[in-house]
Amino acid sequence: QVQLVESGGGSVQAGGSLRLSCAGSGSIFTSNVMGWYRQAPGKQRELVAVISRGGSTNYADSVKGRFTISRDNAKNTVYLQMNSLKPEDTAVYYCKAVGVYTTTYVGDVWGQGTQVTVSS
Repeated sequence: QVQLVESGGGSVQAGGSLRLSCAGSGSIFTSNVMGWYRQAPGKQRELVAVISRGGSTNYADSVKGRFTISRDNAKNTVYLQMNSLKPEDTAVYYCKAVGVYTTTYVGDVWGQGTQVTVSS
């Protein structure tokens, strides 16, 4: 069984920074793409940033230049460095591993989410 555990969320003032981590645990697995999504109250879950196993990245326009995604393949861990945070970044942030393989194909795996709150 594969689990993703997020950490690093919290409360910060506008202009501040946070670093989210998402660590895979359980069965040894591979996932070509890992990423971060977020969901604000009353809104749909949206993509924040994704990164391939080779290091290619893609960001939502709203976070470009402020957020940086990175990963450690050996540890099956993905990070999200968030700088210049804005109140509109307030949301629950979820980690996702796409197309997970253990000894068999598992599919997509989500973490439980971590709250990020940015005050003005």
